[in-house]
Amino acid sequence: MTTARPPSGDESAALLEVVEYTDPLCPWAWGAEPVFRRLRAATEGRVRWRRAFCILFDHDDDPAPDPAAETAWYSGYVEEIAAHTGAPRAARLSRVAASSWPAALVAKAAERQGPEVAERVLRRLRETVFVLGEPADTTGGALAATLGVPGLDPEVLAADAARAEVLAAVRADRAEARDPVPEARSVRGRSPHPGGARETLDGGLRYALPTLLFRTGQGRRLVPGWRPYEEYARALDELCPGLLGPAVPPAPAETALRRYGTLTGPEAAVLASGVWPPPGAAVAHTAGGPLWLDPEEAAVHPATRCPVPVPLAPRDEAR
Repeated sequence: MTTARPPSGDESAALLEVVEYTDPLCPWAWGAEPVFRRLRAATEGRVRWRRAFCILFDHDDDPAPDPAAETAWYSGYVEEIAAHTGAPRAARLSRVAASSWPAALVAKAAERQGPEVAERVLRRLRETVFVLGEPADTTGGALAATLGVPGLDPEVLAADAARAEVLAAVRADRAEARDPVPEARSVRGRSPHPGGARETLDGGLRYALPTLLFRTGQGRRLVPGWRPYEEYARALDELCPGLLGPAVPPAPAETALRRYGTLTGPEAAVLASGVWPPPGAAVAHTAGGPLWLDPEEAAVHPATRCPVPVPLAPRDEAR
């Protein structure tokens, strides 16, 4: 009996596209980061991974008659989601985001500076809400949140975020998200957020956030909502048997933190091995648990610019 040869990086990247429907300010997408980071690491170089920014908070949304009451309600909603996902949440949320457009435009513009910069920029934008409690819902706020990202040219980012072609790309993302595949309309699952398509204000539908769509020339698999890693792995294996290959072991704690810049507790549990936190790690405390920062990231991160955090000694917690 012969064993099929798993596709090489070039072959599988040409074969499989992963579309991540997301929003920088979405609490469920924030809670999915441990699984998505693990999945991106496991498929690195072997798939085309594309993000479509869906605009969770739109310009034409009606303003709240009582902003303080809306913020209090939304804070409770985020707390409920964090109870399911284990993700950090800000002790105090200053407001509900007025618009997702500034953060989406900055995130889309960052893609022009390469995938590593784009990952760090999107992460910082998410952290404005769920660590700082100050959503990046203005252009100035979104750009300020990215200062100090390694390899980022902030002047180029600001110029690109204002370009017509970047606006057109985000508009295309928004439109794509509002044209879900038929199976998104009848989603079933035991997850607290199974991810069925959501009705929009104009009576249409959009993907729930986050949603992953795995697509090849021969078929597709939809995995919406907040799901365990195994469901994404199963969808990949159904489309491209053998693509994932053997499980990738977690990186040593210090290496993992250096690679990602920041890690939540749930992320460290699946992405790092050995004693946690690693020597020199800094911490930003939230109401939902710590955000761990690599020392270089801590020196420039908005959560720790003032005061500079004191490095913590590692605990005897082997991963």
